[in-house]
Amino acid sequence: VQLQASGGGPVQPGGSLRLSCEASGLTFSEYPIGWFRQAPGKEREAVGCITGSDGGLSYADSVKGRFTISRDNAKRTAYLRMSSLKPEDTAVYYCAIDNLITPSCSLRWYEYDYWGKGTQVTVSS
Repeated sequence: VQLQASGGGPVQPGGSLRLSCEASGLTFSEYPIGWFRQAPGKEREAVGCITGSDGGLSYADSVKGRFTISRDNAKRTAYLRMSSLKPEDTAVYYCAIDNLITPSCSLRWYEYDYWGKGTQVTVSS
């Protein structure tokens, strides 16, 4: 299983970015996908997740109303749309797949089995 996150870069406060996560090596549509981030000197934290079955969503409180997760199973790709970005959103963003097929998705990073390399998002004026 391979995951590749992309779409990161520099952005001004208040701006938007869309990250993509392309997967290969598994039946993509069946599995939950999580988005996580890690800032320098801080622990990895959840951004949100989406189920494989019906696209159910869950978000961390820190991003609710600003970030949107979606997936296109035909393209084997998940997306993280980020808007109203703040300097504190600066981090390396990762996508991950939980290889347990469940009707829900988890915000606990340690429950995910496959990880992409991450893409840097820097929010600064």
